[in-house]
Amino acid sequence: MYVTQKYVNKEVKMFKYDVLCVGSATVDHFLTTDVALKSINPGDKILVKAKEVHSGGGATNTAATLSKLGLNVKILSKLGNDHDAEFINKEMKEYKVQNICLHTSKKPTNSSVIVSSPVEKDRIIYAQKGASRDLNARDFKKPRCKWIYMASLVGKSFSVLKELTKYNTKIAFNPSLYLAKKGKRHLKPILKKTTVLILNKEEAQVLLGKRTNSWKILLEGLHFLGPKTVVITNGHSTFYALHEDTTYKIIPPNVPRISTAGAGDCFAASVVAGIIKKMPFEEVLAMAQANASSLIQQIGTKEGLCTMAQVRKLMKKYKTKVTSN
Repeated sequence: MYVTQKYVNKEVKMFKYDVLCVGSATVDHFLTTDVALKSINPGDKILVKAKEVHSGGGATNTAATLSKLGLNVKILSKLGNDHDAEFINKEMKEYKVQNICLHTSKKPTNSSVIVSSPVEKDRIIYAQKGASRDLNARDFKKPRCKWIYMASLVGKSFSVLKELTKYNTKIAFNPSLYLAKKGKRHLKPILKKTTVLILNKEEAQVLLGKRTNSWKILLEGLHFLGPKTVVITNGHSTFYALHEDTTYKIIPPNVPRISTAGAGDCFAASVVAGIIKKMPFEEVLAMAQANASSLIQQIGTKEGLCTMAQVRKLMKKYKTKVTSN
């Protein structure tokens, strides 16, 4: 009994929280217009129906999702010394999430403008990458967490992702198209240490350098690079996953789509939460899809995020079809 208790105390000391979410933090300005985006020409003056401002970025979106689902989470994201940084920190405090980054950047905090058109159910994102490009190994101490969730970091900040693979943690990796275009050789140090890889179909094709539409080829190709579990999403269409030598097919529910910003982050973080909570993988996928389906019915990358109790009710309501073979 003494040995067991000693081991438990050692575990508690080693792991102070569940997940560290690494990536960008932004201030997102959402503009909604009734004008079809395809009809807009240079020089046009477009009327905006609504404007909202929320925090965004891969680190804050995933951290908020995980925290709402009951996990102890921190973020590692570099901010500027400006009002936008204060706005992000205030919003993260509401989700009980702390930023462990030790320094601020001389560059401005990341920001974006997201123009959405309900007419086309589509969007255009104008992204400004500032402070997030400055993150480096001097900005953090050894993380004491069980998992590290890696969102996209570009430029010299990418080296931080490689540095974090040296620690004894499980890794969830959600690369953007920016990183996928760098190719599998560039991402090899991270992929070979990755426990769960989550990306969309286009990113999977670009990363592997294959234009194939074969889910089998994409899943197995990515699995061969190191990740134990691979999930390849496909918007609101059918998509697939590979977990413990089993292939899963997921058919998302048909729900109203107000804004898809942050849906990928919500889905990916929910998958990680389900795995941490040791849910059956079919339930993990259904839960993640239900959470993302709730999110896209709101404006903002965090509005509509569910607690575990709320998402279980939505799982029964939406009845997402998950099959395996």
